[in-house]
Amino acid sequence: MRKIYFDNAATTPVDQEVIRVMTDHLSHNFGNPSSTHEFGRKAKAQLEMARKKIAGYLNCTPSEVIFTGGGSEADNLILFNAVKDLGVKRILSSSIEHHAVLHTIDALQKNFGIESETVALDENGQVNFQALESLLKASEKKTLVSLMQVNNELGNILEIDRVIDLCSKYGALFHSDTVQGIGHVPLDLKKSPIDFIAASAHKFHGPKGVGFAIIQKQYKIEPLLHGGEQERGARAGTENTHSIAGMDKALELVMENFEADKAYISGLKNYFIEQIRLKINDIAFNGLSGDMDKSAFHILNVRFPRQIPMLLFNLDLKGIAASGGSACQSGSNKGSHVLGAILGEEASKQTSVRFSFSKFNTREEIDYTIGVLEALCAEKTNHA
Repeated sequence: MRKIYFDNAATTPVDQEVIRVMTDHLSHNFGNPSSTHEFGRKAKAQLEMARKKIAGYLNCTPSEVIFTGGGSEADNLILFNAVKDLGVKRILSSSIEHHAVLHTIDALQKNFGIESETVALDENGQVNFQALESLLKASEKKTLVSLMQVNNELGNILEIDRVIDLCSKYGALFHSDTVQGIGHVPLDLKKSPIDFIAASAHKFHGPKGVGFAIIQKQYKIEPLLHGGEQERGARAGTENTHSIAGMDKALELVMENFEADKAYISGLKNYFIEQIRLKINDIAFNGLSGDMDKSAFHILNVRFPRQIPMLLFNLDLKGIAASGGSACQSGSNKGSHVLGAILGEEASKQTSVRFSFSKFNTREEIDYTIGVLEALCAEKTNHA
């Protein structure tokens, strides 16, 4: 049976060139970067070169790049420090953020008594900027706005510069979880000076368990973990040097091939949209995922015209991997909090599936998948 992977928003296959770089570092560059001998100096040089290159890709300074164990840790590091060390008393966010943000805000409310308010969204899950401005106007307390660059379930792209302008106007800090955006939506931090961002390597064909925070240099950051002065005192613990090297290589490949990969993956998404509309009646696309201009080119969230029980399970039986929501919710019986926030009662009863694409997918895989979906929809209709 063929195996088709359409869950690239959950994680991506590691590029073979990335694996080669990581293997080379595991074999030949195993020193502790905090050691002062030759082995340590070599590892430290590699670490700082990776930091410099990543900063160059995003147009920030190397000292602003803090290596972490992934996007969730980066979000936690930023949000906790904003409250504990930067004096933030109030956080504005949306109901469709990643749980790395929403659950962290809950913890900050419980432990520090901060205020948290929810920014209104439109029917597609886009930020209502009038509502955001009203919230910013409403209080003189030090405020942080936390809104993700690309929604991981819908693919909606945030109008980053509009948020930056409002935060600047009202003196608020701005944090954006860019985990789903890095590698898929260009970001220049000189042109779009976000105060804090978070990223994770496994979303752009790098290894799992490594990522970074970018924190503007005027903000002092205290560690969540204590025990060492690594990462300029912002994160204790010996750096995961081979994974950082892999992340650096993965981002290098993304940047070198961005336009070609974007054109190819956009073509796959467009083809999927055309074919599923042709073969299955009354298909809808959640959020703005069907809009090629306003959503990331790798995410498509499909809503079928009725409830189709066990659709994901049956796709898996046919060798097709997709997602009903965030993969971070696997094992949970709860539905997607993102879809629950934007869909009406009737639409919520319909089955939704997120298909997400990469440079390793093909049109032939789409043809097979559409054929399977057509047969499963017909089967369920006949049994109804």
